[in-house]
Amino acid sequence: MSEEPAASRARRDIASRQRRTHGRLLTLVVVFPALLVIAGAIGAVPLGPRELWGLISGAPDVPDVIRSVFWDIRVPRVVLAALVGGSLALAGAGVQGLFRNPLADPGIIGVSAGAAVGAVGCFVFGWQGLLGGWVLPLMAFAGGLASVLLLRLFNTGFEGGGTARLILAGIALNAMLGSVLGFALVSASDNALRSMTFWTLGSCAGAGWPQNVVLLAVLVPGAVLLGRNARALDALQLGEAQAAHLGVAVHRVRREVIIACALLVGAATALAGIIGFIGLVAPHMARLLLGGLHRHVLGGAFLMGGSLLVLADLGARTLVAPAELAVGIITAAVGGPFFLWLLKRPSTRVSL
Repeated sequence: MSEEPAASRARRDIASRQRRTHGRLLTLVVVFPALLVIAGAIGAVPLGPRELWGLISGAPDVPDVIRSVFWDIRVPRVVLAALVGGSLALAGAGVQGLFRNPLADPGIIGVSAGAAVGAVGCFVFGWQGLLGGWVLPLMAFAGGLASVLLLRLFNTGFEGGGTARLILAGIALNAMLGSVLGFALVSASDNALRSMTFWTLGSCAGAGWPQNVVLLAVLVPGAVLLGRNARALDALQLGEAQAAHLGVAVHRVRREVIIACALLVGAATALAGIIGFIGLVAPHMARLLLGGLHRHVLGGAFLMGGSLLVLADLGARTLVAPAELAVGIITAAVGGPFFLWLLKRPSTRVSL
């Protein structure tokens, strides 16, 4: 007789937690576009509520200069920051779920370093202006994918190697690519050095609608690939052997998650440079707010990552105006203390 009330209370508690999670997720969905609009209104040319409404509604009395600043410069940049931040956060959620480690970061598999080497190669050879400037992101994306192909070539972490070997291979690959990057920076000319250094710190200044479309075209399949493995990532939190006993194809899931993360991080790095800590901070914030189920964590991480990078980019273009900071400086200033806080928490698991 006493088991039924206890079971009913348990069901009510579960339903209550689900309602809270859905309510918080809905709040993020509402806040996210509002934040984009607010960020679009702030800048060197501030826009009041009346001007902002006129721009959004298409009122004819808005000056053409203001309209051009808003739709051709500011909005594409805000959208790029949101998409880049969301892509990095999705990749971070996937990597943390795969490695069962909340301190894992997408850069651990060497994608960011590979993309940096590809982009820096453009500056070294003077190719950054070819094809209307598209050679730079294409080379960066190719470098990110090449780093993943190297991991697969050495057969580490993809077929029976386990996540521990994948992390070790990523560390070794990052070290090798870092040496190539350092050599390129030392041997570059003074003019190329400034551009290369600014790019390696991250920036959304080169935003445009074509770049946003390209990133969105990569983001959608990457997000779908992670979403279809959300339940498998939940099972992997028990361990790879236990997940395999539950019917999870561990090798396939590992391969698909790594490919999705490579696509997301490679495309984001190709268009905005190396931006650290978003892939670490956003998924963990989503996990604290929404719980540990990856179907919630993935969506929440995308919204939080996009919001965080929009705010960081807003600070980068306004804190020292009319000059501009690299957005990676802002994310590092916030992400570093957050990482130390994670290390201090007794509940944080630092294990493979």
